[in-house]
Amino acid sequence: MHNENKITPAGQKALHAIEQLVLFALRQQLIAPSDEDYSRNVLLEQFGFSEPHVGDIDQSPLEGPQAPLDALIDYGFEIGLIPENSDTYRDLLDAKIMGLLMARPSDVNAEFYSLTAEKGISAATDRFYKLSIDSNYIRMDRISKNVYWLQDSPYGDIEMTINLSKPEKNPKEIAMARLLPPPVYPKCLLCRENVGYAGRINHPPRQNLRIIPLNLNNEKWFFQYSPYVYYNEHCIVFHHEHVPMKLTKDTLKRLLSFVESFPHYFIGSNADLPIVGGSILTHDHFQGGRHTFPIQKAPKEDTFTHASYPGVSINIVKWPMSVLRLNGEDPAVLLECGNALYEAWKAYSDPEAEVLAFSEVDGEVQPHNTVTPIVRRAEDGSFEMDLVLRNNRTNEQYPEGIFHPHREMHHIKKENIGLIEVMGLAILPGRLKEELDSIAGILAGDQALLEAVKNDPSHSLAQHAAWIQELVERFGTALQHEEALKIVQNEVGIKFTHILEHAGVYKRTPEGQAAFRRFVTSFVAL
Repeated sequence: MHNENKITPAGQKALHAIEQLVLFALRQQLIAPSDEDYSRNVLLEQFGFSEPHVGDIDQSPLEGPQAPLDALIDYGFEIGLIPENSDTYRDLLDAKIMGLLMARPSDVNAEFYSLTAEKGISAATDRFYKLSIDSNYIRMDRISKNVYWLQDSPYGDIEMTINLSKPEKNPKEIAMARLLPPPVYPKCLLCRENVGYAGRINHPPRQNLRIIPLNLNNEKWFFQYSPYVYYNEHCIVFHHEHVPMKLTKDTLKRLLSFVESFPHYFIGSNADLPIVGGSILTHDHFQGGRHTFPIQKAPKEDTFTHASYPGVSINIVKWPMSVLRLNGEDPAVLLECGNALYEAWKAYSDPEAEVLAFSEVDGEVQPHNTVTPIVRRAEDGSFEMDLVLRNNRTNEQYPEGIFHPHREMHHIKKENIGLIEVMGLAILPGRLKEELDSIAGILAGDQALLEAVKNDPSHSLAQHAAWIQELVERFGTALQHEEALKIVQNEVGIKFTHILEHAGVYKRTPEGQAAFRRFVTSFVAL
């Protein structure tokens, strides 16, 4: 253990950082005043100090814990607490430090339920969200670097983001992760066993994660926030057990149950089939939050009713994908209508519109139709359920999926169109930030870069070569860089709108919309 008068300037800086972090934790109520000495001492031990900092402390309020954390992590690398000064290893130590400056899970849960009883659910989620930010579980320092713009479209404004909040691993770390055995604990990133887990090179640290137990339909579920926060108060609701995603009537019932308890949040589920489903199909979960998505603002184009479900309206929504919006005062009746519509869609075929409910592969019947369900409370307190029709068929022309981003869009995005993007928020890969900036440079006159892209198939912009040529022909190469970047972003936004149209089962053509109405009419006639 170091005595302070023998330590290096970096050590002195680390000791000061410990005091700043303890003060930050007190001010943000991560710890109680009675925890102050204990918290300081566990941090001193962690970094090999036997005595605290002596002297003045910079007591300026901090927006977040990152500055003193970075000083401590730098020192941690210097004394060998982490083997490399990479994002992955720094994050492992970051979460460990903040985990020492937080209440235990039981105390966090008790505070959540106490606030719910005293001040209401909105006050409880406000506090829990702030805790997730202040503890650095949600990395606002990274999220603030995300690129965001609104894109005008025929369907209203679409939200565009280039997401930079997920740190990329370097090639050495990727190679190391491949050598590790498949993870057996925790089974996945959503399992409850992640709480307090130290992490490793192929699994993020979770000492600063806290989760809230929920009861949905007399089943055990948990509530937490996403560390990447793609939108305001982006939360995840996940099953107590590691069970695969399955979309049933119970799923819709759970979604309605959630918005009864959390009326200020929406909640939705990814579809449960490959290609149209989410990225984690092995653990049943939903995503929700406090955000008004573009889909919610989209107007209704046609309204139907069903005699068996009084008080429920069924509306076709003007949206690039095929959306049916159900609205009703009684969640029980809405559930029955939504489930009946879902079951009807699963069995529905219309070959003229490329919709086939089933196909046979190697003697096995494969289902193709499912939905992406979204539930929220309307302004008048009634219940709204959007059922976005999905189909995961492939064919020779579209081997990745008929209703999936087509290949000419893959230079922008080729991943599944999941729940968040269905609702009109694009989550584009981080690589695009630099790539779009470089393409703007070409439109602003970088001829050498343009020639390099044309002549080098291995160039980092080669996948965009045809698109770049099209942009050059349309806009020339004499723009100001800022103007060029706005044009490039606008063109990406237009492409993303087309990607959503690709994922739409019924196209926004007279024939496509007539086919859409054939399905709805067949349902209401049942």
